[in-house]
Amino acid sequence: MSDESDFIHDDDAPLDAPAPASFVTIPAAEAEAAIRTLIRWTGDDPDREGLLDTPARVTRAWREYTKGYAEDPGLHLSRTFAEVGGYDEIVILRDIPFQSHCEHHMAPIIGKAHIAYLPRSRVVGISKLARVLHGYARRLQVQERLTAEVADCIQQHLDPVGVAVVIEATHACMSARGVMTPGVVMTTSRMMGVFREDASSRSEVLRLMGKG
Repeated sequence: MSDESDFIHDDDAPLDAPAPASFVTIPAAEAEAAIRTLIRWTGDDPDREGLLDTPARVTRAWREYTKGYAEDPGLHLSRTFAEVGGYDEIVILRDIPFQSHCEHHMAPIIGKAHIAYLPRSRVVGISKLARVLHGYARRLQVQERLTAEVADCIQQHLDPVGVAVVIEATHACMSARGVMTPGVVMTTSRMMGVFREDASSRSEVLRLMGKG
């Protein structure tokens, strides 16, 4: 079992650490050239003063938006501990904010997640649940897959009695284009183990999430 001080120190590490240099496989200049082409395609001039630095800015921004490709979210769940004073009830983290981008239009997905699990024998630091969420969210996504990936990762690495993940988000591909319908919230959920098999357990976790 890991030393508790190491565990706490790891939790305090910056969530926005730079992506590993080895992940950068396409030169930044190539990405910047693509942005310049996109600016010209819109009808604007990439050489005018206000847009001169835009290709570089956009390239840096997208490296940050998609840094989840450079990590294995499951690694955040590798450190667990058993000394919980006999606690054997649901562990839940509510209202975790996140941002992602849809893979269809590369438009923002902005929302919050509620993550719960019923430990079998060991628990993980609560910040690790947020790290798993962000590891998958910082990729091109669809909300359904994001929900499933977070739940499956927790189930695979912690082997709990049950996992429940509920995600609520707004999609700019719907609010800022197309049907132009702002304010609509999409909700997805994935229940595993006891939360899928037992109606009372599912009702309890949804109530704790504020959804029951």
